[in-house]
Order: sequence, then C-alpha cells, then structure tokens
Amino acid sequence: MCSGGRLVADFVAGTGARPGLPGELEEHLTTTVDGLWVVWAYKVARQAGDRFVPLTGGSGYPADARAECRLRGARGARGARGAHSAPDPGCTCGFHALSSRRLPGLPGRGGLSTLTVALSGRVLAFEWAGGGVLWRAERQTVVRIERPARFDRMEEVPGRRRRRPDDPEGRLAGLPAAAPRDSGPVRLNLPVSSPVLPVCHDDAGWCVGSNMPEHSPASLVLA
Repeated sequence: MCSGGRLVADFVAGTGARPGLPGELEEHLTTTVDGLWVVWAYKVARQAGDRFVPLTGGSGYPADARAECRLRGARGARGARGAHSAPDPGCTCGFHALSSRRLPGLPGRGGLSTLTVALSGRVLAFEWAGGGVLWRAERQTVVRIERPARFDRMEEVPGRRRRRPDDPEGRLAGLPAAAPRDSGPVRLNLPVSSPVLPVCHDDAGWCVGSNMPEHSPASLVLA
C-alpha cells in the first residue's frame, strides 16, 4: 500500500456548494442529479459477490460506504496520534482512488475490475507520479464496474469459420430507448445513507498491482 506525495487540497464534497479547488483539479468535479458536487475517480479491485476487495486484501467494501480509521487512538502511518476521522493527512485511512483511468496500473487484469467511483465527504488530494492525483476520501460510491474482456474460445475451435468484424451474420443491432445505467456523471444519484466501515489499508490498485520497481514513484511512502 502507498500514499501520494505533497498534499495539494483538503476539502469537503457531497454538498451543494462547489469545492474551492486549484484550477488543475476542477476537471475532476461533477454533480449528481440532486446538484451535489462530488469527485469522479478510478481504482482497481477484485469483485467478490456484492463487495469489492482491494489489492491489499481484507473483507472488502460495498458499493457505497463511509470510512472510519481503524487506527483510532493509535499511531498512524505518518505519525498521527489520537482519534481522528478518515481521511487524515497523517494517516493512510480513507478510500483511495486515482484521478485518471489512464495512469499506470489501472487497466483491469488478472480478474481485477476497474471501478469508477464518486468520492464525497472529506477528500484529500495528493500529488501523484505522472501528473495525476491520488485521492483519499471519507465516502466512496461505486458507479461503474468494468471487467477485463474475456477470451473468446469460440474463435479457436478447429474448422470454425472466423466471423469478420464487419459481418453481422444477419443480426441487426437495436437502438436502446434510454441511456444505459451509469452512462455518465449527470445520472449519478448518491444513496441517502451508507454503512460505516473501518478502512485504513485501501489501495487504488497501483502500488500493489505493479510488480515493476522502476514504476514506483520516489515520492511515495510505503506502509
């Protein structure tokens, strides 16, 4: 598990007031159908039933939850002492996510799913290698799940004619009557309430997922 470098923003999302963020972070804000401002972010996890297990392990988290620091009353990863709410700049608590799906490590692989999440409550933004941002948030709502494409075994059956990409085989595509579920931020609606979970060892999927030492940013603090 790892955390980002310099803290660049500490704000509250999930309300009707637009957070005051540095210009380069504005593009990551969006609103729900109720006009609440949230942060649009991405991460990787393993799906197990109706829960999502981070690469750091554990029992996982549901699609919507609030984080509570399990190190309350103890010394945190960066020296934070005493009880504190998640996330805290001096600890690793809170839900972790990255600002872009194009950052290293995020594409789903090996049974992993790429999650699009909406972050709210207290949110911290840290510098991240490659110009991205590592977010740590109090609340996380999973709004889209993208699984790795499965290998098409039908194409490898001996004697079977390969179907060309432009050959519909007589089947016509139908135009859906409405926009698909979770088709974009404009359709997002946060649940009224969410369970509270101890979250202190979450991971966005980069540090644990990457096995190449040269990809590890020098500014990261490993826990």
